Amino acid sequence: MASGKEVAQGLQWRVMVPCGTSLKLEMESGSIDQEGLWLYHLVLAAKLKVSGFMKKAWKIGADDPRKVVHGIKVGLALALVSVFYYTRPLYDGVGGTAMWAIMTVVVVFEFTVGGSLYKGLNRAIATLSAGALAVGIHWLASKSKETAEHIILGSAVFFLSSAATFSRFIPTVKVQFDYGITIFILTFSLVALSGYRVDELFDLAKRRLTTIAIGVSICLLVCILICPVWAGEDLHLLITRNMEKLADSLVVCVDKYLKEGGIDGDKEASCQNLQGYKCVLNSKASEDSLANLARWEPAHGRFSFRYPWRQYQKVSAAMRDCAYCIETLNSCINSETQAPHSIKKHISDVCVKLSLECSKVLKELASSIKSMKKSARINYLVGEMNNAVEELLDAFRSLQQADSVPLFESLPVVTVASLLIEISVRTDRVVDAVEDLASLACFEPADSEKPELSKPPTSSVSSIVSQGEDAMKALQQV
Repeated sequence: MASGKEVAQGLQWRVMVPCGTSLKLEMESGSIDQEGLWLYHLVLAAKLKVSGFMKKAWKIGADDPRKVVHGIKVGLALALVSVFYYTRPLYDGVGGTAMWAIMTVVVVFEFTVGGSLYKGLNRAIATLSAGALAVGIHWLASKSKETAEHIILGSAVFFLSSAATFSRFIPTVKVQFDYGITIFILTFSLVALSGYRVDELFDLAKRRLTTIAIGVSICLLVCILICPVWAGEDLHLLITRNMEKLADSLVVCVDKYLKEGGIDGDKEASCQNLQGYKCVLNSKASEDSLANLARWEPAHGRFSFRYPWRQYQKVSAAMRDCAYCIETLNSCINSETQAPHSIKKHISDVCVKLSLECSKVLKELASSIKSMKKSARINYLVGEMNNAVEELLDAFRSLQQADSVPLFESLPVVTVASLLIEISVRTDRVVDAVEDLASLACFEPADSEKPELSKPPTSSVSSIVSQGEDAMKALQQV
């Protein structure tokens, strides 16, 4: 019987060997514990990965529920088009090419209506033209000798594929018909080459064209009729949001430089608003893509047929010009060379006022675009912005008359003031771009002006450019 000490130490086994000695065999509990711990950590890591993935997926769906609806719409379109594959009468009508309809839905269905129309119409037109051309060339080749038939088909594939591929380098063709050119090359090569081995080429081309038309039709019907997402509307909202962010970013940037703090005391919100101009700088690709897709969409909602989507790109370009100046102004905050507090205090009020007036102009323009109504206050606000420019010039003239201010110490403030005046000039260009958009898009006329806003501004809209030039000359003399 094992002693108490042996029991306390754990179960042991003794094995007799031929030499008459014995060996103790002990359970390797340490290795078992390590293997169990390793398995536990592996399961825990997998659980954390899955949990993190689910949280990200939930956040994406919660931020934009349209993405969840888009997934449901794709599933519905595939379920509808698969009826042609599972139902015998429909399957017999289209033959074994029913799978092309399913492939068409997978390839054509996009998030926006414009994207689906762009791909669907490109695919349908390219398939029709390439199929007809391939059948015609095959008929012409079949009337010649067998050797000449090889040469005609091979030459046609070579020249047409080369020409179509080269056309993709043309900017206009690449923007509007790049996907269609790719489908044209694929369809023409497939039909032209398969026609040499397939006897009923015309029937094959007709069935494939039919199935592709079925897939495109179901895709467009589901995309347009069920919770449509319009690229034009997304572009419209993107421009207005970016303009509001640009206005907030300008005010916070000037306030932080002059007063070293956020406007509302909330540092996190101020920091977020400060970086708003980056949204304007980084959204060019999205705006160009949405503008190109919006031109494929039919009239919908407040957007009429042949709506001037290109003008949104001009408005965005004018906004980016302002954003570049704000980015330069933001770099002055972290500059190692700072002006004395007394000089900052001298022009603090006028600089903040100018930034606020520019911000009011941008927000009024954003409101005008959002409501698609011409603004009755824009001329008044631009006049106030011009008055703020004049006040800033007067403040620097008074600073110039103070002999106690060294030239070197005033240079950082001169840079900030010059940038603010340049921003006001570029804000005026945004005003012109939005006014052109309002004229081309036929915005609703402005409401009657309020009595306090009926007086004309002290300076005209166009005079701000000349004021900026005078400001630069005055600042160079400081």
